[in-house]
Amino acid sequence: MLQGKHVVLGVTGSIAAYKIASLASMLKKQNADITVIMTQNATQFITPVTFETLTGNKCLVDTFDRNFNHSVEHVALAKLADVVMVAPASADIIAKAAHGIADDMLTTTLLACECPKIFAPAMNTRMYHNAIVQDNIRTLESYGMEVVTPKTGYLACGDTGEGKMPEPELLMEFILKALSPKDMEGIKVLVTAGPTREKLDPVRYISNHSTGKMGYAIARAAMMRGAEVTLVTGKTQIAPPIDMQVVETESAADMAETVKACAEKQDIIIKAAAVADYRPRVAAAEKLKKKEDDLTIELERTEDILGFLGAHKRKDQFLCGFSMETENMIDNSRVKLEKKNLDLIAANNLKETGAGFGVDTNIVTLLSKEDTVQLPMMSKAEVADKLLDYIMEHRKRG
Repeated sequence: MLQGKHVVLGVTGSIAAYKIASLASMLKKQNADITVIMTQNATQFITPVTFETLTGNKCLVDTFDRNFNHSVEHVALAKLADVVMVAPASADIIAKAAHGIADDMLTTTLLACECPKIFAPAMNTRMYHNAIVQDNIRTLESYGMEVVTPKTGYLACGDTGEGKMPEPELLMEFILKALSPKDMEGIKVLVTAGPTREKLDPVRYISNHSTGKMGYAIARAAMMRGAEVTLVTGKTQIAPPIDMQVVETESAADMAETVKACAEKQDIIIKAAAVADYRPRVAAAEKLKKKEDDLTIELERTEDILGFLGAHKRKDQFLCGFSMETENMIDNSRVKLEKKNLDLIAANNLKETGAGFGVDTNIVTLLSKEDTVQLPMMSKAEVADKLLDYIMEHRKRG
């Protein structure tokens, strides 16, 4: 994925420095070319040899290291870099970067780089919330640099609070985002994902097998491509993607209310959620007790969210729905496409191996009024990008 990309990792003096070894390994597995620059304090927590072993490149510490390549090291590296991430970022490096101080290898390289720069603060919670540090963070952001919000938890100093550096997997997402083409910049995208839950009583509910993987993959792909994403989701076990507004809902009514409130402002709406068609007419106030005879529950229709969106969409708004079928997939999906005034419907058959709920792959057919595009089995991440490619091409055609 990162073939031909040069990533510079800046490591400063923090106990969290050991986590960056995992990040370097992840980047190497994606075929990135990686250079690690360490401050002198960072070498007290992890050795340069560790990073040299993981990356296959020399780890830089000394600004005046004689490399015999007849190049000024920090300038040459700045020209190569496609992205720089400073993680962990101490209060010291944040202050220096915010005010243009260049007194070691890392700060001089940062000042010479014109590529995206990302900082992941890691420090004591009192230091992090200090007004000076917060002002320096805002200064970095005002210059177009990205600052990753630290996690809240137990810190190495014994305090509990905000200041923990996120795990390498999350940091990797910020790097991937920085390196992704931004063909959707300025576009507002609403994605729905996951199941709804319709309450029977305080203990039980009616739901379905949706895990939300497809919807989350679409939301993440749109975010990576620069879109302003709102993800409206049912209950799932998936960590929310970075850099988007996430609204968690429970019932079909909750999801309908949330979607309708923000639909008007969206340029693209993709309804990938598995919304219940029916709910109990009455939800019991107390737990329903087991009886000797059968239990009959009266159901009523939920609101058709996709139908509402189709009836109220703007002329320049693109509306995509999903259709999961077990038979007559194409015919049933085309009826849904016409009836609900959709621009596109992504159809799949639950009975096909590799498609449907709970798996990491999907087999999707894209149906519009103009054509039918059959996609082979691929990962849901790949399906998400193919879907967005189709939508963006349609928008270009007008």
